[in-house]
Amino acid sequence: MSSLLEYGFQIFMFDYSGFGFSQGKATRNNVLTDALAAFDYLKTRQEVKGTKMVIYGQSLGGNLAPVVASKRQNETDGLVIEGGFSSYKDMAAIKYGFLGRILIAEKYSAMKSIQTYRKPLLSIHSSEGHTVPFDLGKKLFDNANEPKTFFKMAKRCHLCGTVYYPDEISQKIKSIVK
Repeated sequence: MSSLLEYGFQIFMFDYSGFGFSQGKATRNNVLTDALAAFDYLKTRQEVKGTKMVIYGQSLGGNLAPVVASKRQNETDGLVIEGGFSSYKDMAAIKYGFLGRILIAEKYSAMKSIQTYRKPLLSIHSSEGHTVPFDLGKKLFDNANEPKTFFKMAKRCHLCGTVYYPDEISQKIKSIVK
């Protein structure tokens, strides 16, 4: 992410409850509450007044980002999902089959949210990522509305987009929020 700073982007990152230096427990409800609160806080900052607002979610955050973007659609200019996935049920099914789909609850739905999101989307996914299968990232993208762009990273690791492809990703972000 730090390479995006070199391209003129401002970056705001935060810890979810139970991660990093944050207190609390990392439940899906708490994570959603934290993400919405972080977005709302960021909108109050003078440094971002009059600038384009892009939500960039990675991995678990890539599943959460469409939910936040959908709920704050009137206040965002674009959405970037890197290494995201379609649903917790789909992820659970990879390891536990049909039983995983039964046991895992969807507290919020990236799939439903991406279908109601109408602003520009850039989806980034590694063709060789083992953490989140390519098909689950593509499934989320395929269910999104236009305008949308898919960037398939070849032979790179999960969440390494801005490390290996900073020029391409920066240009794609700028093009979706012209």
